[in-house]
Amino acid sequence: MIDPFGRRISYLRVSVTDRCDLRCVYCMAEDMTFLPKREVLTLEELDRLCGAFIGLGVEKIRLTGGEPLVRRGVIGLIRNLGQRIGAGGLKELTITTNGTQLPKMADDLYAAGVRRINVSLDTLDPAMFKAVTRWGEIGQTLDGIFAAKTAGLAVKINAVALKGVNEGEYDRMLAWCGEHGFDLTLIETMPLGEITGDRMDQYLPLSVVRDRLREHWTLEPTDYRTGGPARYFTVKETGRRIGFITPMTHNFCESCNRVRLTCTGTLYMCLGQEDAADLRQVLRDPGAGDEGLRAAIEAAMLRKPKGHDFVIERREARPAVARHMSVTGG
Repeated sequence: MIDPFGRRISYLRVSVTDRCDLRCVYCMAEDMTFLPKREVLTLEELDRLCGAFIGLGVEKIRLTGGEPLVRRGVIGLIRNLGQRIGAGGLKELTITTNGTQLPKMADDLYAAGVRRINVSLDTLDPAMFKAVTRWGEIGQTLDGIFAAKTAGLAVKINAVALKGVNEGEYDRMLAWCGEHGFDLTLIETMPLGEITGDRMDQYLPLSVVRDRLREHWTLEPTDYRTGGPARYFTVKETGRRIGFITPMTHNFCESCNRVRLTCTGTLYMCLGQEDAADLRQVLRDPGAGDEGLRAAIEAAMLRKPKGHDFVIERREARPAVARHMSVTGG
């Protein structure tokens, strides 16, 4: 699939649920209203949609949420997708998770074909972790991270940079990741969905963070890529990598290779735009068939925009995009 700007679309992010067992302050409101079951695609429908995208050239699928591993029966979907890894199919199946379910699911993920996961962990401080997640316990997530490592999964830690919250944590996290063999990616907060408080109070440019880290660490540029938007450096002192995802200070739209599918079958061609295609309607239309589904996906690719319209500033009182990150897929 080629979009109007000549970019090859090879990466699909799939939100399998909007539900989560945490309430991170940058992702959700504390009092969330979740989707009724009838609006959410069945796991069989998600599998069929993923198969259609693979047939059109998608080589990497990342399952997200909400928290993907809280969806009942999701391991069956993961097994089915894992069977599509190989020549002419997927090159990689990955998952982004908060880690809470990994103690009981890590071995199953590896057996299903997953080899690499991202775990959201914004701090190593237990009190700060509880404050950021609103009711999480860091021990549960750490147990999940080490269960994943034991199972043979490569673990990358994702941390959202939050001004005045965890900005004193990054040296400690970089050292901890080096000690345990994990890569670390820092992410700028994005103006998605109504949250409690002012996003400008949360926003911390990663250009500032990178300069601070260089006071204590040697960051060497690298061509390493995982297929996503992060730009990586090798940390000379640990031998591990640190990535920076910077949609605000330096957007990565020129090389965008991905689209996002929600658990309702809505396809967003851009995270930072509202334009979307309703694939659920096509999927549930008996007359459409696989050809109709393929045509709907190809038509949507022709509407993929050149870039997003993210802005975070005091004058922008409302989020750039009304939907929460948990709806689109983290």
